[in-house]
Amino acid sequence: MKKAFLIFLTSVISFFPARITSAPQHTPMSEIFEGDGDDQIVCYKQKHRNFFFVTFGLSVALGLLALNQYRIKKKSAKVLQDKNKIIEEKNKDIVDSINYAKRIQGAILPEEALLSRLLPEHFLYFQPKDIVSGDFYWVAEKKDTVLLAAADCTGHGVPGAFMSMIGNAFLNEIVIEKGIVAPAEVLNKLREMIIGALKQGEGSDSKDGMDITLVSLSKNGDETLVKFAGANNPIWIIQSGKLREIKGDKQPVGVSSGLAKAFTEHSFSLVKGDLLYLFSDGFADQFGGKDGKKFRSKNMQDLVMSVHDQSMRVQKKILTEKMDQWKSELEQVDDMLVIGLRI
Repeated sequence: MKKAFLIFLTSVISFFPARITSAPQHTPMSEIFEGDGDDQIVCYKQKHRNFFFVTFGLSVALGLLALNQYRIKKKSAKVLQDKNKIIEEKNKDIVDSINYAKRIQGAILPEEALLSRLLPEHFLYFQPKDIVSGDFYWVAEKKDTVLLAAADCTGHGVPGAFMSMIGNAFLNEIVIEKGIVAPAEVLNKLREMIIGALKQGEGSDSKDGMDITLVSLSKNGDETLVKFAGANNPIWIIQSGKLREIKGDKQPVGVSSGLAKAFTEHSFSLVKGDLLYLFSDGFADQFGGKDGKKFRSKNMQDLVMSVHDQSMRVQKKILTEKMDQWKSELEQVDDMLVIGLRI
């Protein structure tokens, strides 16, 4: 607007002297805007006097308009700046709160010292999508039995983190306080408690819950007796260089669309050197590669088979590097959790 006004004013100034100089040569400049009404050039003088005042008035009006527009834009910019500042402050408060929630969630997850004592040869690959996670891992010891779980709660971020804390607390109550160690029985009780806590009765819209892999390990001479129960998620076993998958039940821990049934318990024995893998679906579902497709479960199995004879520390390193390379600049779509265990 200011630029247009300057261009217009320049054109007026350049035009006006040209019209003045076109007056008769014998007319002094001082008479251009004077006259007694009887001179022959009175009409000429009046026209130019009127033109001057009209032009001057228009120029002033345009100048005031431009100034008003400038003030409006400046005021709008200040209002926008103030609003952005408020948004930034609120975002900072929210992020600070979530970071504090991360500390709380981290405090309830098993410490590495406990994992190392109960599971001497293991790795833990844990990559939340957001600051807090809907995936969680859990371990406990009861009656000479070690129980290990990898769980994937409904959602991720803050809603998933709330569910993870509920799940963690209920598992502690079921196993440590009530003394239940059979994986299928633990999941049956966990489902009952989650449905009750979330009031998922008839007519409820709540579909929150979790998919989970739960195993118990008990020493039996030179062998380790393993019991497994799963809600939607499987477990992978590697014995003698071959991978075997045992599927969990196709139902969540929580209310389901179909008829709920008791969870199935699988039992098998492992010997020293055999491996177990527990995981959520985040790793296999991550988009990446040159075509932007999912990593997929089959590729994850091939990756695990290619590294299973390495140490657990090296296995984690390779999985991490592979996923970083696969994902590249793409956004992480879900929480990721993989637990590897060598007997």
